Amino acid sequence: MVPRVIDAEHRREYVVWVRFADGAEGEIDLESELWGRMFEPISIPEEFKRVSVDSELGTLVWPNGADFAPEFLYQKLCPNYKLKPTPQSGAA
Repeated sequence: MVPRVIDAEHRREYVVWVRFADGAEGEIDLESELWGRMFEPISIPEEFKRVSVDSELGTLVWPNGADFAPEFLYQKLCPNYKLKPTPQSGAA
């Protein structure tokens, strides 16, 4: 199962509440992840607040193009999560 973010809300500073399609929900603090060329612009609190959900990608996005993989966000919320490979159908 690849996690999909279906709802999100900025809560405070660099904390976002997220809900995943499987019902998992909670707050994720992303402050320590805001480094590098794509993420430094959203380290400005007013920019970070502009977070939204891209329903096609199933993850958090910002107007500057920054996003986080939904698997990464799910693991931040549920540390024991491990992406399981999708079973292959048919002959090898």
